[in-house]
Amino acid sequence: MPDYSRERAHGGRVAGVDEVGRGPLAGPVVAAAVMFMHDVPDDLASRLDDSKKLRPAARLRAFAELQALPSALIGVAAASVAEIERHNILRAAHIAMQRAVARLPQVPDLVLVDGNAAPDFGCVAQCVVGGDSKSLSIAAASIVAKVIRDRLMERLSVRWPGYGWERNAGYGTAAHRMALCTDGITPHHRAAFGTVRTIARSLNPSPTRSRARSAARPTTKNAEQPSC
Repeated sequence: MPDYSRERAHGGRVAGVDEVGRGPLAGPVVAAAVMFMHDVPDDLASRLDDSKKLRPAARLRAFAELQALPSALIGVAAASVAEIERHNILRAAHIAMQRAVARLPQVPDLVLVDGNAAPDFGCVAQCVVGGDSKSLSIAAASIVAKVIRDRLMERLSVRWPGYGWERNAGYGTAAHRMALCTDGITPHHRAAFGTVRTIARSLNPSPTRSRARSAARPTTKNAEQPSC
């Protein structure tokens, strides 16, 4: 279980930051920063953990309590699909983290980052591998980022139904991959990701590639099947 030992040992204003959404095929990457101005209340601390380990109801309860706690300062930000395409997913995640920290009402003295690499926050940063299971501030950030991103994908699913984003949050489930084949690629899909790129090519082959495939395609029953 995460604790407050790293924050308490520093003694100053310490923020935890985490991101959600590096792996999905669709949607932005979202980051949150949480800075507790006082020790975390015991009842809340007992409910904070890596967001992936929490059941949805427990995650939502912890999120609501974090929002209601006056001493919990929260910053949330995202990096868009376009930014993921322009840079790469790691750089986009770091951009989202930087923006989340910048949106905190107060500037931290130290930022605890989940992972083994940290961007420049304009202050001291400390990487904590598996930090959402070790630091209460990072765990809180992981919960906030997860809830916010899930809600965003639910809203996008209303406009782009059929991909199951309200259930899979953009991750590459079998149903989501099948929908890519049947319904095509949306502006919210990450075109540079391997699965999306492969399906997009099979749906929209170039004339040259199409002719080459036609010339080379075997006529036996064991001919290779298309991606979709």
